[in-house]
Amino acid sequence: MCAAALEEYCGSTFWNVSYLKRPDPDLPLCVEQTVLVWIPLCFLWLCAPWHLLALCQSANVNTQPLSKLYICKQLVVSLLFLTAIAHLGVTLGEDFGPNSDQSSINAGVYYANPVLFAVTWILVLLCHEGLRREGAIDSASLFLFWLLLVVCDIFPFQTLLREALRLGEVPDVPRFSLFYISFGLELIALVLSTVADIPPEAKDLIKKNPEAGAPFLSRITFNWLNSMVLKGYKQPLVQEDMWDLNESDSTAFINERFQHFMKPELDAARVRFQNKMKKKSAKTRDSAQEDPQQSGLSSGLGKGVSQDVLMMEERGKTEDEKKKKDSKEEENYPSSWLITTIYKTFKRILIESVCFKLLEDVLTFVSPQLLKLMISFTQDKSRYAWEGYLYAVLLMVVALLQSLTLQQYFQRCHVLGMKVRTALMAAVYKKALVVSNDTRKESTVGEMVNLMSADAQRFNDVTTSIHLLWSCPLQIIISIVFLWLELGPSVLAGVGVMVLIIPTNALILHCVSFQIENMKFKDKRMKIMNEILNGIKILKLYAWEPSFQKHVEDIRGEELKVMKKFAYLHSFSILTSCCIPALVSLATFAIFVSVSNDNVLTAEKAFTSISLFNILRAPLAMLPMLIASVVQTAVSKKRLEKFLAGEDIDSDIVRQDPSFNTAVSVCDGSFAWEKDAKPLLKDVNLDIEPGQLVAVVGAVGSGKSSLMSALLGEMHSTKGFINIMGSLAFVPQQAWIQNATLKDNILFGSPHEEENFKKVIQACALAPDLELLPGGDLTEIGEKGINLSGGQKQRVSLARAVYSQADIYLLDDPLSAVDSHVGKHLFENVIGPNGILKNKTRILVTHGISFLPYVDKIVVLENGVISEVGSYENLRASGGAFSKFLDTYAKEQKHFELIRDGDDAQPDGASEDTVSLTLEREDSIRRSQRNGSVRLRRNTSVKTSENADEPQKGQKLIEKETMETGQVKLGVFLQYLRAMGWGYSAMVFLIYFIQTAAFTGQNLWLSDWTGDSVEYYNMTYPSWKRDTRVGVFGALGVAQGLFVFLGTLLLANASINASRILYSRLLNNILRVPMVFFDTTPIGRVINRFAKDIFTIDEAIPASLRSCLLCLMSVLGTVFVICLVTPFFAIVIIPLALIYFFVQRFYIATSRQLRRLDSVSRSPIYSHFGETVSGLSVIRAYKHQDRFLKHNEVTIDENLKSIYLRIVSDRWLAIRLEFVGNLVVFFAALFAVISRDSIDSNVVGLSVSYALNVTQTLNWLVMTTSALETNIVAVERVNEYTQLKNEADWVTDTRPPQMWPEAGRVQFENFKVRYRPELDLVLHGITCDIDSTEKIGIVGRTGAGKSSLTNCLFRIIEAAEGCIRIDDVDISTIGLHDLRNRLTIIPQDPVLFSGSLRMNLDPFDKFSDEEIWRVLELSHLQSYVSGLQEGLQHKVAEGGENLSVGQRQLLCLARALLRKSRILILDEATAAVDLETDNLIQNTIHKEFSDCTVLTIAHRLHSIMDSSRVMVLDAGKILEFDSPSNLLEKEGHFYAMAKDAGITLESNTHL
Repeated sequence: MCAAALEEYCGSTFWNVSYLKRPDPDLPLCVEQTVLVWIPLCFLWLCAPWHLLALCQSANVNTQPLSKLYICKQLVVSLLFLTAIAHLGVTLGEDFGPNSDQSSINAGVYYANPVLFAVTWILVLLCHEGLRREGAIDSASLFLFWLLLVVCDIFPFQTLLREALRLGEVPDVPRFSLFYISFGLELIALVLSTVADIPPEAKDLIKKNPEAGAPFLSRITFNWLNSMVLKGYKQPLVQEDMWDLNESDSTAFINERFQHFMKPELDAARVRFQNKMKKKSAKTRDSAQEDPQQSGLSSGLGKGVSQDVLMMEERGKTEDEKKKKDSKEEENYPSSWLITTIYKTFKRILIESVCFKLLEDVLTFVSPQLLKLMISFTQDKSRYAWEGYLYAVLLMVVALLQSLTLQQYFQRCHVLGMKVRTALMAAVYKKALVVSNDTRKESTVGEMVNLMSADAQRFNDVTTSIHLLWSCPLQIIISIVFLWLELGPSVLAGVGVMVLIIPTNALILHCVSFQIENMKFKDKRMKIMNEILNGIKILKLYAWEPSFQKHVEDIRGEELKVMKKFAYLHSFSILTSCCIPALVSLATFAIFVSVSNDNVLTAEKAFTSISLFNILRAPLAMLPMLIASVVQTAVSKKRLEKFLAGEDIDSDIVRQDPSFNTAVSVCDGSFAWEKDAKPLLKDVNLDIEPGQLVAVVGAVGSGKSSLMSALLGEMHSTKGFINIMGSLAFVPQQAWIQNATLKDNILFGSPHEEENFKKVIQACALAPDLELLPGGDLTEIGEKGINLSGGQKQRVSLARAVYSQADIYLLDDPLSAVDSHVGKHLFENVIGPNGILKNKTRILVTHGISFLPYVDKIVVLENGVISEVGSYENLRASGGAFSKFLDTYAKEQKHFELIRDGDDAQPDGASEDTVSLTLEREDSIRRSQRNGSVRLRRNTSVKTSENADEPQKGQKLIEKETMETGQVKLGVFLQYLRAMGWGYSAMVFLIYFIQTAAFTGQNLWLSDWTGDSVEYYNMTYPSWKRDTRVGVFGALGVAQGLFVFLGTLLLANASINASRILYSRLLNNILRVPMVFFDTTPIGRVINRFAKDIFTIDEAIPASLRSCLLCLMSVLGTVFVICLVTPFFAIVIIPLALIYFFVQRFYIATSRQLRRLDSVSRSPIYSHFGETVSGLSVIRAYKHQDRFLKHNEVTIDENLKSIYLRIVSDRWLAIRLEFVGNLVVFFAALFAVISRDSIDSNVVGLSVSYALNVTQTLNWLVMTTSALETNIVAVERVNEYTQLKNEADWVTDTRPPQMWPEAGRVQFENFKVRYRPELDLVLHGITCDIDSTEKIGIVGRTGAGKSSLTNCLFRIIEAAEGCIRIDDVDISTIGLHDLRNRLTIIPQDPVLFSGSLRMNLDPFDKFSDEEIWRVLELSHLQSYVSGLQEGLQHKVAEGGENLSVGQRQLLCLARALLRKSRILILDEATAAVDLETDNLIQNTIHKEFSDCTVLTIAHRLHSIMDSSRVMVLDAGKILEFDSPSNLLEKEGHFYAMAKDAGITLESNTHL
């Protein structure tokens, strides 16, 4: 019916099979005029409305001048329009012209087609204009339209030509010539549509981001990356080479979207959670009424305690209750909102990738059908050759389309993964800035960094393969349907086998519990490593490394045990996934041939089925892996949800009400650190007028720092409120310094004003320090301010506050860490009544009594309660606690006179002068370190004119992370194999080889088996033959699986072996590296080695090594089989292998560098995050959260640049390799067609089905080899750190006597030292004798070499010349641990490690509990510790956060008492302690160490006035060394310093 109508419309036959039943087939003219014209036109008409929209929106008028390309396009289309009109003209002329023949009127199609075309060309003209107005560079739909048109026009093209050649003349000249003209124009249009039309103003943008200017063809083949790949091949890429990100891939954009969707989702989850809690608490209430024990809880309800608090039981109950609590705590946070947020944020990409994946899945099943046609073609020799060529071309086209869609799908998936990771990292960072103290207490810095690194990465990995969750089942179902069509019901046998094997995959899910366990060990190990690296100096001073090393090794051992279990289970799952295809095909074929004798296995059946089974392999192997990773991600999801849904800090605690006339008011406030804890500060009432200077004093632990935190809004307010008028600046007790230049640390994001900056530098006594620092104010400061001394850090912290020009200053004891005369200078010029801040409100926590007379008001704190408030005079007169306190201590500290405003006669009076003199005397660089940190300096002159702009070598303390470039050395691979064990390695290789042989043998056997169908044609198939066939086939299949299992098991064992060896080498070496290394290397970088690189060695390398071996074998097997079948193929192998080799070399060079850049640009993200978390209170006080968010976005973007290019480079490679693979398929098929007379159909099936498999395998091979190459970099990086130079041996052959040092005599003989070979000396030939039991005080300005002296005693730095003898033993001859174990130090910074209190005192468990309690009593901690729930087992938080600084200091004293060696070194140990504690410490030391030699490095002179002798150091030389009284009489340097501190001869005598 339809055909008849069309025949009338065309005026010729529409379809006749005879057209195809000949060696040179053709299509009927009618089909060419109708169907082939309509296909492209329909496509365009469907797509056109999108482009025309732009024309309708009149706002979009593009005023740009027309580009040449645009004019050319429009010109070509206009010409086409003219040809269409001409066509119509010809037809009209023939029908209605003067010499028209009315009897034969042209058919309808000759009128319809020109009109259709004319309308279409007008439409195309409009589309071009629409695109120009949108500012689009090209159009995919138009390109596809031209392509379709040209392809469809090829048929009439050859029909007309053949017709003309057959007749020897052209029958219809006008139409003939018009057709060829328009065909030419269409070709031109096709070419033009592949070029991008880039407006001139976008040229710069496109230089920075070529993707923005890439036309359609370049986008689908990723050609725009070529320039980068070429660059990467020529020279190693660096961060500066990276291109800009697309707007939609930038962190800011992603984060904004994510937050936008997260807020409503999280709010809804919170509501759900509260309802759940209400139900729960109702239940609790009911049970409480039955159970009187619980009544305490229920009464809490009446007091309006919030519901969630009730759920948290009273803390400190017994252990088993704790366990119960753990099970209850499973879900005590709003859950299940993260996934929906992610879905809503990235809906569009998800949907796009679904479409591509669907298309790709459908195309996958076309190839086996074509293969079937191909085999049946080779069997039937009577069929025309063109069919075979058609199938070969179709196989190639289908494979090409499949490659393109697959790569688009992968591209979207990986970008999605990257975006999800970015969104989560940004969210965690943003959360960390506002997180409340409760939530902060739950997760340490290490755990938060883990959320950012490991958990976000998990999401990244899972999102890339999330679509397989629906795609795998879909592929399995389609395969089964097709198999049913081939083999009938016997397929069910195969399916049955699959179903039976699924339960074994349930084992894999069991792995997940291992995974969780593994994460726990990882967290634990990283936490300890973090602490070890942060407190490495203390470990070295105390010689505690072995204890901690053992601790870490134990955890690592546990971790490896779990990994081993995991690996065994995993290899079992691999056994099943490898056996599945073999077993399934065995079961199916065996049942098929045994059901009835009519069922003969023909080549087309067997190989179509085999290729379908091959398709089945992937989804079956992927599903269990995917499920496992989904479950792992579920763990990460919980962790992230818990953190992101944690409570924010309550911003309403501090009000900003302008109606108050005070600067700071606290009305009846009680404050606690946690929601449900007892308040630390009780009933605080405080009013501070604008411009007042208020001092806060009190004993250690009385709540001074807590009061500061409360004013900053960091504590929970249980009642009352705080009102603050104006902006805040905060100087914390322990200065927080960023890893940036000194200038940036002071400016802290404020604009730079030179005048103001100079004023601040002068006031904060930093000017002399700047002269000493190699780069002046541009000197880079290491992490945690490592290259500044304690005093310098505090001054920088103060300078930052002063520069910020806030209204209210909260100063938490900034004067404790600096020398007394510097403290005086700071008080006079900054804090005091005449300082820079004299008109601002200042709240100063202080231990220095000498400053108190000059403050407007004193607040005295006792146990969290304000006991007295008033001026100095009033409080002295009142005779309260304060005046008693003063009477005790005032003798020790004479007040210094402040220059009153009236006495301006001598502007640079004594006070100013001494300070500047003392400061200027330090003319040499290298000091100013807290712990002898490092200066990278070659030349001594600081300012050289020519290269004044360039930062000199010395300014960069932290060297840029070294990045190996170029090919990974073969040596690294060998190192890894050596760590695995050579025997293991060889065995694994051999076993995998045998497995491949079994696989190939099985397929060759099958091809031989299918030959039987020809041999026994129309005969009964003998059953013995059938049984042999099935038996051998099965045996080979099972052998294959077993060998893979064995290989994987061996590999697992070997790789765990390697992991163990490499890790213990790394740990062993890092603990033996000299201190200098830690001063110049950011902790984050070392942590990265222990976290990311070890993770890679543990998990990634074994996996990529395995896949690499399997792929390599598989490719070799394939090539072998194809060459065996069609020897012709060997010719093509060489050019294909060359293409392959070049693509791979280009790619690997670039990819490897991109991955290295990725890992190097990751470190700053985590460093910055760690820094932010440790400086949270400062950042919040200055309200700088936004600036830090911005900085974080920039850091993540830098990392994304290399990640994005890495993703694209993977796709760039895949598309090129798959093209090679597609050529393999094409040639295998082509040669099979060419030589079809000489080979059997069963062999053709074998060769083509192998070739179809090769595409994926080739791709995998490069992917896995480059992944292996990339991952092996981790071994290289770990090895780099195992090769670092060590300090001296811990124990040598010359061991000191058992009781050494008995006398405790110390002699320095012309002792010189420098921090590193290329630096200046720090100590210039010190010579002195210190007798047994002498008490020596060491004084000198910051950087005079005081700390260096102690560092030398412990050999933290080694002598350059001279020696130190202790009891006549040269310390450089004995082992470090022998030395360090016999000396005792109370260090400047009290460092504690997380663990029990007992572990912090005695990590080796050498002492009994009694001894420990005795020591605690002496160090005045006994009452505190015995009051703790767990006593000595009390858990110390990371860095000792849950103890006050004073208590930490007392613990360090306890450590010293426990050691009780003959020589004690006190390093400014009294700096952070109030006078009372100071007194306690001094008395204890006097009493307990009376028979020891004590060296005290002091800031406060009064603490060393009773020493036997005082050593005055300056610039690394001893200036004076005598008893204090003699020195005072001598009136030299010491006298000047003493005078500053208000100590005179008289005051010294009545001490």
